[in-house]
Amino acid sequence: MPKPAAPPEDSALFRQEVADAVALPPANRAVPARPRVKPVPLQRLKDERQALLDSLADPWELLGEGGRDSIESGEELFFTRPGVPAAALRKLKRGAWTIRAELDLHGLRSDEARLALAEFLAACARRDCRCVRIVHGKGLRSKNREPVLKHKLRHWLMQREDVLAFCQARPADGGSGAAIVLLKSSFASRA
Repeated sequence: MPKPAAPPEDSALFRQEVADAVALPPANRAVPARPRVKPVPLQRLKDERQALLDSLADPWELLGEGGRDSIESGEELFFTRPGVPAAALRKLKRGAWTIRAELDLHGLRSDEARLALAEFLAACARRDCRCVRIVHGKGLRSKNREPVLKHKLRHWLMQREDVLAFCQARPADGGSGAAIVLLKSSFASRA
């Protein structure tokens, strides 16, 4: 709705009152000098913060309790928690356990993959899935063709108390692009 125009007598009264007013000359105005602000490298700071968090959460060197070395040999992925019989890992490697659930981490960023893993393992515990497959990919499309998620997954799984053991999948189950994980029984942890 348009603003109503002022009555003509008000306009005439206003002009009469300001008739002797003089505009300030432009030269009398001060223009403050604006200091140039240095650009803040926000993305670099964010990347450094994320690298620090990743380094704290995912140490590259981890040994099992009691000095027992639980790091994979070469490129093969495997781990057993202290106290878990070696036979459990052998059975896992042979495919003797039935895979009850699967998670595919392809195309996820590290933080998304870690969250998806936590949600997946929580759901497996609720359903008492003891043996699961996690597909992390072979890293063929990643920078330097290295499996980034494979290495991170290893450390994430080693940090979880509900993970008893894990190993690289057999070729029929995904080979070096997947891991087979043995979880604690949720019934045993309730007792």
